[in-house]
Amino acid sequence: MKTLRKIIEIDEDICDGCGQCVVACAEGAIAIIDGKARVISDNLCDGLGACMGECPTGALKIVEREAEEFDEEAVEKHLENLRQSQPETNQTQPEMACGCPSQQVRIFENAGQKPQDAQSAQAENSALGHWPVQIRLVPANAKFLKGADLLVLADCVAVAYPDLHKQLLQGKAVMMGCPKFDDIDAYAAKFADVFKQAGIQSVTTVTMEVPCCSGLPQVVKKGLEAADAQIPHKQIVISTKGKILKETAA
Repeated sequence: MKTLRKIIEIDEDICDGCGQCVVACAEGAIAIIDGKARVISDNLCDGLGACMGECPTGALKIVEREAEEFDEEAVEKHLENLRQSQPETNQTQPEMACGCPSQQVRIFENAGQKPQDAQSAQAENSALGHWPVQIRLVPANAKFLKGADLLVLADCVAVAYPDLHKQLLQGKAVMMGCPKFDDIDAYAAKFADVFKQAGIQSVTTVTMEVPCCSGLPQVVKKGLEAADAQIPHKQIVISTKGKILKETAA
């Protein structure tokens, strides 16, 4: 039954298909189709606009028009179908089952690695407990952030530090990005939203020793200040050879 109500409208001329609105939509109402974000069914969209703040181009807006009524039961069924359609390695949150383009390539095994003996053949499991991980793609209301210890990584750390999963990632939610190439103001705003909403218990920021990484802890601090959040914050610096150079309390 159609009724006059508020609902999301997407300007396809402006949309660049980045998928940030997809992961921000807890109801799974948006998908990337032919390179553009689209509302896949009116009855899945609650019209509250949580996705709008994640759009970098301003392609999303709330309009009032005749549409099918929002159907919570249809949403639950839709999310369950999405969960069942995902690989077992990604059976987690509804926020991560909405078809974000960054999720299409998944290699969680030690692909291509030839074990030298029986002991090395028993590969250790990844300590990563969720997806997505990029700062721009993680929605501030993601369930895996609730009450979490947050690990904020500079991108290069994942390549340089060999003990990342053993020593740093275990039991933590992770958000990673590059302070040199990405939008620092957007990062600060995202962290502020996370700190306001998620009840984060602690933050560990891990950067490389190179100068371009130094901005990441400052961005986290700006987020903490904007959220007026008193959260323990530790900083770790990794050398280009993959060693921990120093650990300090921020």
